[in-house]
Amino acid sequence: MKRGHCLLGFLVIVLSLQGCAFSRGTLGDEVQSEVVATIQKGTTTKEEVLHLLGAPDRLLALNGRDVFQYYRYDAKAGSLLLIILNFTRISIKSDDLFVILNRDGIVEDVISSKRTDGLKFRFWPFGD
Repeated sequence: MKRGHCLLGFLVIVLSLQGCAFSRGTLGDEVQSEVVATIQKGTTTKEEVLHLLGAPDRLLALNGRDVFQYYRYDAKAGSLLLIILNFTRISIKSDDLFVILNRDGIVEDVISSKRTDGLKFRFWPFGD
């Protein structure tokens, strides 16, 4: 009797588990740290920034200044697919670069972050 319950429980689990899925996606181009290091506050011009990095992903106008934003998003998802119920956990991080240009088109500030290194697949959908 006990063996029959174990076998029945095992069959229910096997039939209800449809599988797992892992997905990954990126948006935007990676910004090379070496290229960012060549941008000098107070001397690099708007044209030089465009030559080094290309067109920005987003252009903002703030108080007479232009802000070029370059970004790269990295997303990883792990899913547990059951017959009736599916669980998915998505992790998203971004690398961002902001180049602030003054009214004369000269770089006033450069702000960057690189957070996508080490982004992990997290399969369990509930908490860490």
